Amino acid sequence: MSRYLDRARELRAIAVPHYNCGQAVVVPFAEDAGLTEAQAMGICANFGGGLKRASACGAITGGLVVLGLFGIDYPAEYYQALRTAHEGMLDCADLLKRNRELGREKKPHCDALVYECVELAERILREHGLLGGGSAED
Repeated sequence: MSRYLDRARELRAIAVPHYNCGQAVVVPFAEDAGLTEAQAMGICANFGGGLKRASACGAITGGLVVLGLFGIDYPAEYYQALRTAHEGMLDCADLLKRNRELGREKKPHCDALVYECVELAERILREHGLLGGGSAED
């Protein structure tokens, strides 16, 4: 595990205040990206529920924000990994519909997407030498 993933798990376990999917992806990286937690929360305030419109998944969008904060523009490997893992779907409505079809609950599904996006963003940042150290424990 990494400190980023550990922090995301902590955030998703908090009921009040609620950390939406995007916030739970971005907040763990905020300090390293030069943001306060409050700034990260504000940036991602409207990412939950698929940008509040069942559109682009907030967790996926949060991962894009993280990568962008560290200077990665158009991370093809990020998109490809998520499309491969989720039958080509990147929109909240589609992901949740498929989750329901599989008879699964919403919160564990969304939590898993948050953790997946945190891990993927961290891996990409490490591969590009943009996070200190090189080990997942930094």
